[in-house]
Amino acid sequence: MISTSLEFITALLGPLGPIMVAGGLGIFLILLSLPLLLKKGDDPFAKLGRGPVAGGAFSKKKPEGKGKINLRYDSGKINLHKFEAYLTPQNEDELTSAKLRLLQAGYSSRGAVGNFNFIRMLVGIGFLAAGVIYVLLSGGELTTSQLAMYILIPGSLGYYLPNMWVDKKRKSRMGELENGFPDALDLMLVCVEAGQSLDQSIVRVAAEIKHSNLPLSQEFEVVANELRAGKERVTVLRDLGERCGIADISSFVTVLIQSANFGTSISDALRVYAFEMRDKRIMRAEEKANKLPTKMTLGTMLFTVPPLLIILVGPSIYDIYVNLLGGGQ
Repeated sequence: MISTSLEFITALLGPLGPIMVAGGLGIFLILLSLPLLLKKGDDPFAKLGRGPVAGGAFSKKKPEGKGKINLRYDSGKINLHKFEAYLTPQNEDELTSAKLRLLQAGYSSRGAVGNFNFIRMLVGIGFLAAGVIYVLLSGGELTTSQLAMYILIPGSLGYYLPNMWVDKKRKSRMGELENGFPDALDLMLVCVEAGQSLDQSIVRVAAEIKHSNLPLSQEFEVVANELRAGKERVTVLRDLGERCGIADISSFVTVLIQSANFGTSISDALRVYAFEMRDKRIMRAEEKANKLPTKMTLGTMLFTVPPLLIILVGPSIYDIYVNLLGGGQ
């Protein structure tokens, strides 16, 4: 019966009939399950705006007044909170790793992991649909390997393309943090030597470098806000080192913690560490300059040697060809 159905579908819709039927069935099942996913129960926070009635229940009448009380902040963007169970990893270690990776790329919102997975799924389905449309419009008969190449490869590329984008953003942001950190240390040293505390210095440095190095300014603002909220300084500094993912900042955090534990001067520790960071940045620049001749060798060989050979050897080869052709005649 299955073979007869496949033959009937193929005769009716062509060679791609089974694929079209399977795709249509999948879309139908997705649309069928959407009402169950979109259905949500009574919001507990909404009960705060209603008055209690007999039996301990809450009335569904709107509160009297000019407008309805809104106890939640609405940013106006798409809210994927109801799909959080489907878009975020259920394993705590995987979720923590995904959050840290997006934090290091500069995406620090609460639903960053869910939004990223949703965009990855959306782009993958879009590339997959583009491959299917290309196969349908190509016309000719395609083998199974060609179908897989034209459909699955674009889908896989679309699924992994957001990962490549996040890795690129993460690498770029970490480079900005690493290059701007020595200047921020110099400013912090000036503030500490001027009589400000470490907390005040962090706030001042965050405001001063906001236009020159926005990622580092944002990290210092997070540190300042956590300190104002009453979080322990040691925990805040360790979170800073883990959130940035840079060895220089992690070492700086260790220096500050040890300076606080042993009671040494913070200004002396900052002065020595800022000097080391400046030397380290100069060494990184010299390393890139020393790598430049090696990287230019391949380009020189590809774009300089062949034209030079054509200019020098080309006329001789042409003369030899003409002489041989004339001698043969």
